[in-house]
Amino acid sequence: METPLHEQIADDLRRRIASGELAVGAPLPSESQMCAQWNASRGPVRQALAALRAEGMIGGGRGKPPVVRRRALSQPFETFLSFSSWVQGMGHTPGQRTQEIALRPAPADVADALDLEEGAPVVQLLRLRLIDGTPTMLERTTFVEPVGRMLFDFDCDSGSLYAHLGARGVDMSVARHLIDAVAADETDSRLLGVPAGFPLLRESRTAGGVDGRPVEYSDDRYRPDMVSFTIENVQQAQPALLRSWQAS
Repeated sequence: METPLHEQIADDLRRRIASGELAVGAPLPSESQMCAQWNASRGPVRQALAALRAEGMIGGGRGKPPVVRRRALSQPFETFLSFSSWVQGMGHTPGQRTQEIALRPAPADVADALDLEEGAPVVQLLRLRLIDGTPTMLERTTFVEPVGRMLFDFDCDSGSLYAHLGARGVDMSVARHLIDAVAADETDSRLLGVPAGFPLLRESRTAGGVDGRPVEYSDDRYRPDMVSFTIENVQQAQPALLRSWQAS
């Protein structure tokens, strides 16, 4: 299926903003210029501009041309599960530094999330995630034992855990996300380079297959000066959760 024209226009503008071709503070091309470039009516152009305005990437209005507010990139919800895929899709380089991976008894909150008995064996992973070498997110991920054991023979610094596990038949296509804020603890502070107590955006996620069995529980903590979340919805349609990278 061909991508709708307004989405093509919005994606092109995002790319130009992210690359610096359209710098922060610079005006966007006029509607007439974009109509000519895309052989489009004003409707798709205005839809594209509305999407970027909702994401906070552009501002202006009331007769003034829109200008670039910040170099932020957003991610559709359907690709939200994989940090690596999201970053690569933006044209940037994802990175990860594994701090530890261990087989442990499940604490009560993790056991509840994974529908296990407290103390059941689970595999826990602590990884620092980076965008173009910049610390961006710290993930504390727990897998049920049979799934987690597949990571002991995998270089967790080499790329996406989801891609590796998916290639081995693990289904994590269904997920529930909770977004809140949390104060940085000592580990967050040390690895993310923020002061202790610094407010972080947290995404708590439980993921599993279509059979309803959870296989992963993750506590992912993002620097809010690097990443933001946006929810967009259309009447009679499912809301879409977007994750945005605030490039410096």
